[in-house]
Amino acid sequence: MTDFLNAIVALSNFVLIPGAAYGAQLALGALGVTLIYGILRFSNFAHGDTMAFGTMATILVTWGLQSIGISFGFLPTALIALPIGIAITGLLLLGTDRAIYRFYRKQKAAPVVLVIVSIGVMFVMNGLVRFIIGVGDVNFADGARFVINAREFKEMTGLDEGLALRSTTLITLVTAAIAVALLFWFLNKTRTGKSMRAFSDNEDLALLSGINPERVVAVTWLIVAALATTAGVLYGLDKSFKAFTYFQLLLPIFAAAIVGGLGNPLGAIAGGFVIAFSEVLITYAWKKVLVYLMPENLEPSGLVQLLSTDYKFAVSFAILIIVLLFKPTGLFKGQSV
Repeated sequence: MTDFLNAIVALSNFVLIPGAAYGAQLALGALGVTLIYGILRFSNFAHGDTMAFGTMATILVTWGLQSIGISFGFLPTALIALPIGIAITGLLLLGTDRAIYRFYRKQKAAPVVLVIVSIGVMFVMNGLVRFIIGVGDVNFADGARFVINAREFKEMTGLDEGLALRSTTLITLVTAAIAVALLFWFLNKTRTGKSMRAFSDNEDLALLSGINPERVVAVTWLIVAALATTAGVLYGLDKSFKAFTYFQLLLPIFAAAIVGGLGNPLGAIAGGFVIAFSEVLITYAWKKVLVYLMPENLEPSGLVQLLSTDYKFAVSFAILIIVLLFKPTGLFKGQSV
């Protein structure tokens, strides 16, 4: 029985808890992608670098607060800076829409044209972030590091395996849950949210009903700024910030949105966790768990790892290809918001 409990703790420590935190981060990112697709009707390839920009803005504000002696106690100071980072990112996205996307929208450009335009915006944003904050790793997490550490867990339980629950993991799960609840409340209960859903369902009918399309577009970009910045900051606190990492995150985020059903917010959340746990399960070295579960003479000598962690993004790509081939509408049928 003790060996079984040790196996459960090891599995939780290295698979379940990290997978849940990573899934929440991907889900928030995928929600931004699916909102743009459902309402503005194009795939925004600049979304990863929007996350990077929002995180960079939050980091700079965090440094400013720390320089004048402001902190958040045992919580990361970045949580205080997050609303300001969201506001700065919102202004950037509104400015980008007014300067670039609105022209093509008025010209009734094909979605593929907007996709190409978003790729150009992506490169500009990526270069801007690298120019301002650099290309190296930035660790901006302060406050308490652990809710419970491995040594304390071992002392409490007497098990050989120690469970370490990092504060950033708990913050990620709680913040993501609050953000998702607020988003669904806004879309379903407020007049503006209902206007956005109507615009997504039938643009022409929404216009005939007196809905202001520019207001819908502006609110969409502001929500996307909030989701992207929150996802980026949570990912940066959980790991560390590096501009190019967010460019790479675009693949698992799009995979999550498409696997769940592009244009479906519930699908984006489900897709985020599917992609996250797939990456973690396939790249995890199972020896540590199997040693507790298997007889001593059958214990594995190797790592029992299907793929190296260097190939975790290949897992996202493979799942994306499989879904596009066999169920292109996603696990949840892709539909409007």
